[in-house]
Amino acid sequence: MNNQPKIAIVTINKNVYSETFIKAQIDFLPASLVLYGDWFPTHYGEDCIIQSRKKKLISRALNFLFHVKLFTKEQELIRILKKNNIQVVIAQYGIAGVYLNKLCKDNQIPLIVHFHGFDASKQDILSHYKEGYLKMFNDAKSIISVSKSMYQKLISLGCSESKLKLIHYGPNDKFLLNKPKYDTQTFFSIGRFVDKKAPYLTILAFYLVQQEFCNAKLIMAGNGELLGLCKNLARSLKLENKIEFLGVISPDQTRIYMEKSIAYVQHSIVAESGDSEGTPLAILEAQAAALPVISTNHAGIPDVVINNVTGFLVEETDVQGMKEAMKKILINNELARELGEKGRLRIIENFTMKHYLSKLNHVIQSAI
Repeated sequence: MNNQPKIAIVTINKNVYSETFIKAQIDFLPASLVLYGDWFPTHYGEDCIIQSRKKKLISRALNFLFHVKLFTKEQELIRILKKNNIQVVIAQYGIAGVYLNKLCKDNQIPLIVHFHGFDASKQDILSHYKEGYLKMFNDAKSIISVSKSMYQKLISLGCSESKLKLIHYGPNDKFLLNKPKYDTQTFFSIGRFVDKKAPYLTILAFYLVQQEFCNAKLIMAGNGELLGLCKNLARSLKLENKIEFLGVISPDQTRIYMEKSIAYVQHSIVAESGDSEGTPLAILEAQAAALPVISTNHAGIPDVVINNVTGFLVEETDVQGMKEAMKKILINNELARELGEKGRLRIIENFTMKHYLSKLNHVIQSAI
């Protein structure tokens, strides 16, 4: 343990149910210090404030009266980093990297910036932070991409390929213990109810499935701005007894629902805002759980799901195509088993948590 590097992980939210990939870094790298609260962090540890209210008021007064900068949030953050002997900072999301870039550069603390999805795709983000991204690409030690498509996008934004590292997420090893029986007509989906995950398109595909398979069910877990819309859509299609909305559930509950399902479904698309996935962790978890995945040719999904080998991929918004893929699974349980087992084997060979952490550690050691 004494040889572990001193890592500070910066994330806007310390505890967010949908960001289990960040929690994995915190727990398994492990992080010596977690900073959170905003893109430029406001808190650390167990709700400790980086710049206290008293110091904030003193700082403002000194700056106003004497143009002296003392007890600034930047100075206080550096004090905390040095007190904890931090050797490297990992910024979660490109925006946090922009806010931390100058501070890390000025104090010679290596900065690693981990992109995840919207931060490399939303048009307003890319426009607003264009110059900040370019400076960060120049100064940071490494930039991490989670998919091949994001890798190419970051190059187009001005990141040197020499600094880019492609590291796919790794699912929790617990999902490898699942033993699905493939004897049900239940489909499972989990994720935020937001535009890029297009849960309403999954519902429409399931509606078409229901026309031929009246015993089929769809279980959807998660929360988000489109949840109400999706519930209304289910009611309007008279599917309220066929679709179950679980809300937010734990990873252990996710495992249980996956084990009782025949396939995992997710109809990801590029949102009107440009927002796109990275590589959805839930899809990796489903494959680790030996479920066939039915999804779309979107972002990093084709990196991990091989069409007709570990699942089925359709084009974005192709609801009829998703329906046909779901139908193939329902009429052939052995096909579901074959796809699921091949998916699990692919995870074991290429995308385990051990693979993920090993690659991250290599980037960290190189930065130090």
